[in-house]
Amino acid sequence: MERESFKSRLGFLLVSAGCAIGIGNVWKFPFITGQNGGGVFVFFYLLFLVIMGAPVLAMELSVGRASRKSVIQGYKALEPKGSKWHVHGWFCIAGCYLLMMYYTTVSGWMLDYFVKFLTGKFDTVKADVVPNVFTDMLGNTGEMALFMIVTVAAGILVCSIGIQNGVERISKVMMLCLLALIVILAVHSLLLPGAKEGVKFYLLPDFKRAMDNGIGAAITAAMNQSFFTLSIGISSMEIFGSYLSKDYSIGGESLRICVLDTFVAIMSGLIIFPACFSYGIETTAGPSLIFITLPQVFIHMAGGRIWGTLFFLFMTFASLSTVIAVFENLIAACIDNFGWSRGKSSIINLVILLIGSLPCVFGYNIWSGIHLIGGRDILDTEDFIVSNLLLPIGSLIFALFCTVKYGWGFDNFIKEANTGKGAKIPRGLKYYFMIVLPILILVILVQGLIA
Repeated sequence: MERESFKSRLGFLLVSAGCAIGIGNVWKFPFITGQNGGGVFVFFYLLFLVIMGAPVLAMELSVGRASRKSVIQGYKALEPKGSKWHVHGWFCIAGCYLLMMYYTTVSGWMLDYFVKFLTGKFDTVKADVVPNVFTDMLGNTGEMALFMIVTVAAGILVCSIGIQNGVERISKVMMLCLLALIVILAVHSLLLPGAKEGVKFYLLPDFKRAMDNGIGAAITAAMNQSFFTLSIGISSMEIFGSYLSKDYSIGGESLRICVLDTFVAIMSGLIIFPACFSYGIETTAGPSLIFITLPQVFIHMAGGRIWGTLFFLFMTFASLSTVIAVFENLIAACIDNFGWSRGKSSIINLVILLIGSLPCVFGYNIWSGIHLIGGRDILDTEDFIVSNLLLPIGSLIFALFCTVKYGWGFDNFIKEANTGKGAKIPRGLKYYFMIVLPILILVILVQGLIA
């Protein structure tokens, strides 16, 4: 059977960017930018995105395009005879399942808040009671489960239709709506009284603030953010390389994905900081920024119900685009490895993901007393394993596979990555990719384990 492919280059870019663009772009990037000196952090972030994130992304995409298969069979097709690189492919798939076991719950939170704003739930809520809305949601098992189930079912339904008619068509619409929404929301925030101070705090280089927090901390934060923002290391990008034509170079396409991902991250800050400064509300990191701080801003705002609805529609698209992308990887892996039809693979994965996502839902209510690694709750434990172990270790393995002679090898990687029109990866970077890049990834791995 001939492998499906993307109908258009735009489809590939938007689907791949949709996988990279997620919740972390919105609730993490703006906060750590403000914390680490604004433009000072942005400079280091862009630097590490080019020298770390983009190369590993190019490696994942190259493995996919050269093999035309999902990750396990992709490794098997490219690895030297008798070697066992493909074993890592099983860890990649396990990582994708584990990621979706908690990401679907958080994506459900976005959908839940979209419905709350759309139906006017916040119209009668006073600002000081907003934290209770979030707490009540976490404690309500039925509510949490409902929106998780809707998220899983929607993602599987889109993937079951196929690459061109399902994943590409739906993701293109969602991503174009997401990009339009983020521009509308950012322009609105920039027009609020006092917004200028928020923009200055966010994007102007502030070396004093960077020094107060520690330049080393700013560099470390930039390295981590540039690395984790692209979802590299567990083959969530590799699968889209397998559907990609050879018309354009992978180096060029990787940079375009990075540009889209960074655009959304920076624009998210242009929504958050001007609005928070305008209404004198403190910015915070993590879920509290999205579910407590911003709803408090919208409550104060003229037409807040409309702006809150649009913001959580944007967040729903951002999270659901990642869900669809990773689901496609899981479904394709079952098709390639077990010979199942797309329909059968979709149904079996629907059941696995619904059951697998329940512990995270229960972790905030009926299983709230369960604490695992380092006293973390279920969601944070699952996130720790994926973010601090599987992503950096996986990226290290992809980097070694694509550069050492005992793997696929640098010459084969460069030949594939540079096939087609567009930016080329210089061959002179061979030893940087072989030695320096793995060391930088090891630094991130060690930092994550120490933290």
